Amino acid sequence: MSVDGGALAPRVLVPLRIDGEPPALGQRVHALAGETMGTTWSVRFVGPASLRLATIESAIVQVCDRVIAEMSQWVPDSEISRFNRAPAGTMHRLSPGFARVIDAALHIAAVSHGAYDPTAGALVALWGFGPSGPTALSPRHDAPGFRPPSAAECAGAHCGWSSLTWDTSACRLTQPGGATLDLSAIAKGHAVDQVSAVLASLGLRDHLVEIGGELRGAGLKPEGQPWWVDLEPPSNDCGLAPVRMALHGLAVATSGDYRKCFDDDGQRRSHTVDPRTRRPVTHGLASVTVVHEQAMWADGWSTALMVLGPDAGLDLANQLGLAALLVRRRDASEGGGFEEQFSASMRELMV
Repeated sequence: MSVDGGALAPRVLVPLRIDGEPPALGQRVHALAGETMGTTWSVRFVGPASLRLATIESAIVQVCDRVIAEMSQWVPDSEISRFNRAPAGTMHRLSPGFARVIDAALHIAAVSHGAYDPTAGALVALWGFGPSGPTALSPRHDAPGFRPPSAAECAGAHCGWSSLTWDTSACRLTQPGGATLDLSAIAKGHAVDQVSAVLASLGLRDHLVEIGGELRGAGLKPEGQPWWVDLEPPSNDCGLAPVRMALHGLAVATSGDYRKCFDDDGQRRSHTVDPRTRRPVTHGLASVTVVHEQAMWADGWSTALMVLGPDAGLDLANQLGLAALLVRRRDASEGGGFEEQFSASMRELMV
């Protein structure tokens, strides 16, 4: 499949249902952007030319700051940092946002049989992917003198989601002792959902939200088109046809081994650590993209499937009806390059 010049034509994904009417005549697309959570954010939304953009930007920043105050390990006095330092047996009433995320995280952990584990913070830090600076749990993988942890060090790190006691009705989480929560694989998606919600609450129903590459789109653009985005490939020269998607009432998140990795005695190591083996994944899966109605779930499930690998990940996506695209890096014996697999629900979106 190609277009003029030999370039591969994009595959197109569209939602199964289109709801709502195009924006009223005379409205325009506004854009705002900034930095948060160690990355960037951007929003586009439809509204009259007279919108007070400073007020809208302030509301967005407040949402992101609240998520940081709740779930950032990089902030010593955040809610999650206080929990991580707390003595064994202490119960903590979580804020609504934190409670929503931990509830989803524990569900994904249970269904994936621990492929995703919100208590893997100490283990992730051992491999150099935790916070840096004076509050760091261990040196960063890109710091001078970093060495991968030994098997004994990995075995000694507290990691086990089932050790947590979560009272859903009371929003109380009990620290079992030594548990280090790390919600970085799901909190960013939650932030995207919260920014989308605040835009809707301001009457801006037609919008596209992006934080660090995770996106959620709602409504339509002034000309009646949905918000079109191209899914991020594992590399610009991967040889795969682009995938273009209409984000209308949908969110998309991608986990990949191409964003952060390190060299371990000549071997390329992914930043994705498997809590079950306590080592970075080695199955060759380059990226996983999940499409869901909520960015939080797309974010969390993309990580779980990335840990599970191409076969088990695709099987679970099909069992759960998740729309997922898995891209595997072929080894030299297979001729190199990449191959992709679409779950059944993802194929339903293709036109």
